[in-house]
Amino acid sequence: MSIISLSSGASCWRGLDYYKNKKINNLKQINNYEFTSTAIGTNNYDIYLDVSHPRRSTCTCPLADGKRIICKHIVATFFTAFPEEAKKFEEEQERLQNEYEDYQEKLYNKTQRYISSMTKKELIDELSYILDYAPDWVYNDFVRRNDI
Repeated sequence: MSIISLSSGASCWRGLDYYKNKKINNLKQINNYEFTSTAIGTNNYDIYLDVSHPRRSTCTCPLADGKRIICKHIVATFFTAFPEEAKKFEEEQERLQNEYEDYQEKLYNKTQRYISSMTKKELIDELSYILDYAPDWVYNDFVRRNDI
């Protein structure tokens, strides 16, 4: 397991922001796998990063202190120690976002083609089914928008 795979999405993104805004100071390399640093913010926190055993990493922030949680400060320290990992993370997220957008566009186009191919009766039946089985807010929105 890695620092990134063990941290939440929020910790990764916030850690990237901390890294980009240079909020990690006093980065010291203990050996090839261990680092210490200080996160500068509203409060300052001390971080110990163990890349070979990420769950041994610690931070004195309220979220991670005394727990085996990978917080944004640990992620930011990781990105500061390994800037190529920050770049790799960003590139992967961009690739995933583009892949998702392509999927959504294809799905939308396919749906539009399907709707265009339906007969009036099929459209009425489908709309009735959707309004009967969708959450109440869908029905209420339909009624409100069409002044029924």
